[in-house]
Amino acid sequence: MLLAEDDRAIRHALERALTLEGYAVTAVADGVEALAQAHRTPPDVLLLDVMMPGIDGLQVCRVLRAEGDRTPILMLTALVETADRIAGLDAGADDYVVKPFDVEEVFARLRALLRRTNPAPMGEPGPARDAQLSDRQIEGAGIRMDLQARRAWRAGRELELTRTEFELLELLVRNAGIVLDHATIYDRIWGYDFGPGSKNLAVYVGYLRRKLDAPGAPQLIHTVRGVGYVLREE
Repeated sequence: MLLAEDDRAIRHALERALTLEGYAVTAVADGVEALAQAHRTPPDVLLLDVMMPGIDGLQVCRVLRAEGDRTPILMLTALVETADRIAGLDAGADDYVVKPFDVEEVFARLRALLRRTNPAPMGEPGPARDAQLSDRQIEGAGIRMDLQARRAWRAGRELELTRTEFELLELLVRNAGIVLDHATIYDRIWGYDFGPGSKNLAVYVGYLRRKLDAPGAPQLIHTVRGVGYVLREE
């Protein structure tokens, strides 16, 4: 694991806690060091502070993603506005923790990211109306996904998806036509239910909708108020 945090006290406390939890941690103090270390010894997961001098955490994210690096990234941020969180997701981060945080929450989110990096089989899909499954590809509601290549298309148009967006779309395609409640989605994608006040899922659904939708094409992800979401063609 690579940890980048410019606050010495937080960096040392996290490094100790993560080491006790069983992680092999390389800790650095800024974005320049983080990029250098990531290039030198690619980590399994990155824990990046957003606000760092010089190159900040968002810039580190953008550089790595532009290079094609898909290593899972968890951001640490003192910024609590939705727009700030969206900026992190836009930069390529997979998830975020808002300061001040409980270290157990950091552990839970890291475990979820690492499970998704090497996911266990998702099990038998529900009775989806139009999902066609194979070892490599799945289809449903006009979406085709290549799970091994981690690529997805709608009507021949390839979708540029982050890791979390891809995982969310895969879950929806496997269960096309079935309403999935919030708790189920949180459990399958994040491995952790962030509670009724969390906007995490709504933010990702909004991003996914914008990438899926095209002029003149029907909306695919529908909100079932008070329950969850469903992928279907009207």
